[in-house]
Amino acid sequence: MSEAPFKEPRLSLNRIYTGRGDTGETSLVGGQRASKDALRIECYGTVDELNSFTGVACVTAETYTALAPLVAILKRVQHELFNLGSVLATLPEDVKPMQPQITPIEVTQLEREIDSMNADLPPLRSFVLPGGTEVNAALHVCRTVCRRAERLCVTLARQDSAPEYAIKYLNRLSDAFFVWSRWASAQLGAGEVLWKPNEAASGRTGG
Repeated sequence: MSEAPFKEPRLSLNRIYTGRGDTGETSLVGGQRASKDALRIECYGTVDELNSFTGVACVTAETYTALAPLVAILKRVQHELFNLGSVLATLPEDVKPMQPQITPIEVTQLEREIDSMNADLPPLRSFVLPGGTEVNAALHVCRTVCRRAERLCVTLARQDSAPEYAIKYLNRLSDAFFVWSRWASAQLGAGEVLWKPNEAASGRTGG
C-alpha cells in the first residue's frame, strides 16, 4: 500500500477561545497575522461555509436509501473542502509537501461523477429553479455558495495568489452540485421546477 499523500493532523484543542482575535485579526497557517476581513480569510471562510451547507445536504440526503451513492460523495467532498481551506489559509511559500490540498485527482473524480450521473438525466428544456425536494434545494444552496467561493478565489489569484487547482476544483464542484440536484430529484421521482418567465406577477396579469 502506497504512503498517504497528506500528513494527518496533530491537534490538541482543549481551549476554544484565546482572545487573540478580539482585535479583528487571525493567524494564517504559517503564523502570520491577517485582518479577519482580508481576501484570503474571506476565501477560506466561504469554503468553510460551503462545507457546512454540504453537511446539511448530506444529512438531508441520508434520509433516502436511493441517494446512498450521493451521500458517499458528499462526505468525501467535505474532506476535500477542508483540505482546500487548509491550503488557502497558507501563504504559497509556507505550503509543505505533505500539507492537505487539492490536486488534479480531485478534479478528475468530480468530472467522472458528473458524467456518470448526468448520463441518465433527460436534457433540459428550460432553466431549473431550486426546489421540488428539500435535497434539491439544499444542493442548489451549495452550488451558489460554491460559485461565490470560486469568484473570491479568482480575485485572490489576481491580487495575490491562490492554490493551483483551487479555482478549477470549485468550478467543477459547482457544476457537480447542479447535476447532483437533478440526479437526486430523478432518484426520488420528483419533478423539476422549471423556470417559467410568465409566472412572474407581470406575466400573470398580462403586463
